[in-house]
Amino acid sequence: MSLITEKITFDRFVRLLIAISLIWGILSLLGYLSSVLIPFAIALLISYILNPFVNFTQKFFRNRVVSVLASLLIVLFILTSFGFVIIPMIIDEVKHMGILLKHLVNETGLDKKIADYFPEGFSEYIKDFAQREEVISFFDADKITELLNTTFEKILPGVWGVFSGTLNIIIGFSGLFIILLYLIFLLVDYNNFLQSWKKLIPPSYEKIVLEIVHDFEIAMNNYFRAQSLVAFLVGILFAIGFTIIGLPMSILLGLFIGMLNMIPYLQIIGLLPATFFALIYSLETNSNFWMVISMVILIFAVVQIKLLGMLGLLIALPLTYLLLSYYRRFLIITTKEK
Repeated sequence: MSLITEKITFDRFVRLLIAISLIWGILSLLGYLSSVLIPFAIALLISYILNPFVNFTQKFFRNRVVSVLASLLIVLFILTSFGFVIIPMIIDEVKHMGILLKHLVNETGLDKKIADYFPEGFSEYIKDFAQREEVISFFDADKITELLNTTFEKILPGVWGVFSGTLNIIIGFSGLFIILLYLIFLLVDYNNFLQSWKKLIPPSYEKIVLEIVHDFEIAMNNYFRAQSLVAFLVGILFAIGFTIIGLPMSILLGLFIGMLNMIPYLQIIGLLPATFFALIYSLETNSNFWMVISMVILIFAVVQIKLLGMLGLLIALPLTYLLLSYYRRFLIITTKEK
């Protein structure tokens, strides 16, 4: 008898209600404990990404704990070095952009310059945009730190609660320390957990669960790890390209477009801010706007064709793999029932 024509008895109905209640209770509990569980989730995701590197390091150090500590030190050194080089450059770009906007807004011939490329009245939109309080705050060097704090608080309120719940820097460092402890323990026992968790599966469900997990692991490998590499390379290449042509906010814009590559095909949204900065650059240097935007589009084309042409096969959403996996198993079940 198929699952569709099978009768729903009172016993089945009660079990369904209990299952729904349990799921609702678990989700409610997770929501209530989100500020505590988010640091663990962050550490779990980082451990998943770093585990291959730790396994590689273990070939040289043998000891797992030493390999974990060495890997974290190497990653920390790379990120710190990258931050010391990039962050000052980004701050200088933001300062320069703020000066440009103030100069352009007060320039008397701005309307005529913009009218050469855009419809009438577009210059007023540019002026209104440049005079908005949030835009001025973004390009004000004295308010950059405050803006970053506000943005971080809005994007990740749970994490922010751990880092600055009492606005005390000591608690902030303790939050980082908690995530670091989670990360170390997860990485140390990562391989052991991969082998032992299978024993927790009931024998009747073991085969199908392992098959689904295997498909999901393939999807995760293709997406998070590979797509992170693609996004990083795309961001670097865009930043270099925009810097070469002299585009304002080149590094920040390039890294932003790289971040958009975590979601396939979303990088096209980066054309909007790129067009705005191309306009600012053409107004600043009295260059032809269409020539500048042509160079921007050329950079988009070169990066996408050369990089994504080789690594495009790595772009696959995990959800697609999961749906295909479930669908294959559904076909197997229905075939057996027939």
